[in-house]
Amino acid sequence: MFEVSKKQKNMAFIVFGIYFFLLIWLILFKFEIHISKLDTIRSINFIPFHYANEIGINFHLKEVIYNVLVFVPLGVYIQFFKPQWSFLVKTLLAFCISFIFESLQYIFAIGASDITDIIDNTLGGIIGVLLAKILGKICKEKSITIINVIGLIIEVIAFALFIVLFIL
Repeated sequence: MFEVSKKQKNMAFIVFGIYFFLLIWLILFKFEIHISKLDTIRSINFIPFHYANEIGINFHLKEVIYNVLVFVPLGVYIQFFKPQWSFLVKTLLAFCISFIFESLQYIFAIGASDITDIIDNTLGGIIGVLLAKILGKICKEKSITIINVIGLIIEVIAFALFIVLFIL
């Protein structure tokens, strides 16, 4: 195992913190600025990949892909912060975080809770763990720098998009 500098580790915590803030804002608050504008939906779906309102397979496929992609960074940072944990523990952590988000949506009536989202999010976490493992084997000590740079670029783009959306 290679040694990561304190500066790299601190940068990783900062990038992860920004990511996690954006994840909470996305999942729980749907990028709303005012809580009063949140939809008051309280529903729950226990049937995986079942959609009551058939609005097109393309919409549902995109939603599945987005739910997977949004949790990939979580898996990457779980692998970076806790490489000694077993794959099962890392998977369970991604599952638990997703489950908590879905539960909070239901409790506070701020979204539709769906088992499909939990499955997709957990899969994203698993993919992130695997990507981080592969990157760690290929790039060794440069892997965290690469992860942080990619994370920062994505976060800067996301903030730029938010600014554009809120100005318009």
